[in-house]
Amino acid sequence: MAQPRSKSMNEVITANPFTTSSATQARSGVNAIAQTDQQRAVAEVQAAMMIARMNPRDPLVAMDRILNTCTRPSLADAAVYTYAKGGSNVSGPSIRLAEAMAQAWGNMQFGIRELDQVNGESTVQAYAWDVETNTRKEITFQVPHLRYTRKSSYKLEDPREIYELVANQGARRLRACILAVIPGDVTETAVAQCEATMRAKADTSPEATQKMMAAFEPFGVTKEQIEKRIQRRLDAIQPAQVVALKKIYTSLRDGMSTPAEWFDVTETETTTQATTAPRTNSVKAKAREQREVAQKTSSIDQQDNALHQLEPGSKQQAFGVTFTQVSDQLHRASDVDLLDAAADLIGEVVEPAHREELSAIYHQRCAELDLSKQC
Repeated sequence: MAQPRSKSMNEVITANPFTTSSATQARSGVNAIAQTDQQRAVAEVQAAMMIARMNPRDPLVAMDRILNTCTRPSLADAAVYTYAKGGSNVSGPSIRLAEAMAQAWGNMQFGIRELDQVNGESTVQAYAWDVETNTRKEITFQVPHLRYTRKSSYKLEDPREIYELVANQGARRLRACILAVIPGDVTETAVAQCEATMRAKADTSPEATQKMMAAFEPFGVTKEQIEKRIQRRLDAIQPAQVVALKKIYTSLRDGMSTPAEWFDVTETETTTQATTAPRTNSVKAKAREQREVAQKTSSIDQQDNALHQLEPGSKQQAFGVTFTQVSDQLHRASDVDLLDAAADLIGEVVEPAHREELSAIYHQRCAELDLSKQC
């Protein structure tokens, strides 16, 4: 009679119902990674709190840093916004002042993080954390990828436009988080110092008024509207009125209000503002058409002859878009869209050194227009 074959050790192990399966092992590996990340995050938080308590802030020194920061005219000009509500003007610190205060206050962490992006909207979290006192403020919100106009809305597809929309919406919540953590009396003192700086440094020269007009132009605000609001000619503007107009500009730039809330906007002007985007698209289309025509009408022989005729060190190119053409459009641009349309032509310039110089001009124009966007 045949003896029953004994099971090998491998067969016994395989048949064991309590043996860990490959799927379970994979899950254990994922859990191990998650636990490691969690432990690292906890260690970073503990280290930040320990360092903050080893180096506590001196409120007097921190307050002096904030006040010294608020004496900079460039910050003071963008530090306070204002908008109309209930028949009165409401003003407060802008995101630029809130960030400067958080940096000078010390032992603070703040920022914006995008948690998720699905179904045409982003889930974003803004936070501010005083590491020393362990005071934390968080705001989680949704940002639909939609651009709202006076008549309708349309969906955003360009990643750059989506990023700018999320950053703009996140900046408002970040400001609220920072102001909730920093003591209120510190904020009030900083705002008062910024207003004093603006009054002391208010420039009423013709060059300053022209620069101010150029800043309001992208919002469709004309010289006549400004003069009607200040009840005098622009060349006779007073320092206090310059300060008020700078607050209005900051409010318009941050999206806290609209031009119609501050200036008398006629129906024709409203229609013009509503058609700004189509006008910009037509400008870009016209620029592309001009490039195509230039490429079709220039032959290779003409390009070679023109190259030999160029003087040494000349910035003008023999074919494509010239340095001078792009530079002129960058300097003539009066709003964001026109500046971006001109910047699209930089890639058409042949010489790399000229493209770098044009890029520098583009960033300089962004600073001159005082744009909130990242250039």
